[in-house]
Amino acid sequence: MRLFLILSLTFFLNSCAKEKISYEPTKKSDPYEIYNEAYNAFEKNDFFYASKKFSEAELNFQEPIFSAKSAIMSAYSLYGINFYDEALEKLNDFFINYPADKNIIYAHYLVAIIYFEQIGDEKYDLAPLLKAEEKINFFLKKYPNSEYSIDLKFKKNLVENQFAAKELYIAKYYIKVQKWVPAINRLKYIVENYDKTIFIEEALHRLIEIHYHVGLEDEARKYASLLGYNYNSSEWYKQSYKILNKNYKTPPLAKSNKKDKKILKKIMDRIKFN
Repeated sequence: MRLFLILSLTFFLNSCAKEKISYEPTKKSDPYEIYNEAYNAFEKNDFFYASKKFSEAELNFQEPIFSAKSAIMSAYSLYGINFYDEALEKLNDFFINYPADKNIIYAHYLVAIIYFEQIGDEKYDLAPLLKAEEKINFFLKKYPNSEYSIDLKFKKNLVENQFAAKELYIAKYYIKVQKWVPAINRLKYIVENYDKTIFIEEALHRLIEIHYHVGLEDEARKYASLLGYNYNSSEWYKQSYKILNKNYKTPPLAKSNKKDKKILKKIMDRIKFN
């Protein structure tokens, strides 16, 4: 019996040893082939599949420089199909895993662009607008001489115009319901913080209009002086002048100004109540 147990145990161990030998390591995928497959899909605008394959390539590359390249391409592919949350998650992982990679500047630029593209008009959520401003300011402070900074400076101006549009939209609501104090506060905020935007002239005009309406003519004339000094050829100045000078008649527009008026009207129509 004892001999039988020994022989059985020996047979079992030999079997296990042979069984282990029979399993060979799985052949690792070629990351270069995977990357090429991902890139071909990317070229065909199959961004979802491209993103999956770029992520797979990232995991298979041994060299960090190629893994980082795959990671940024995966994030960009997700951005290409407006999978903004997933792209941001990928980019956050990129910042953690590859903080010294040469593409780190582009990654921060892409984050700013993603938030910028989620900005709605003045009626919608303020959060993407605030995030876009935060990320753009971060980039311009950290990488002021980057090749992407010119684009983000332009987008920063658009963000500021959007903030001003939102403030004006709210102010005009208060005007509509005759809540003069909050309307004045909103309009003053535009004058103090967004004086480089296209909405500064209308904000000044509305301040003149409200102050004159409630009997504060001196305040109205103060804002009229400011509007006249800086924008005395604008339509808003002419409208304001008519408020303070009842006999004034607006002269007809020159033909050369009609095109400009149409362009400005399209912008202003965005914030008008029906």
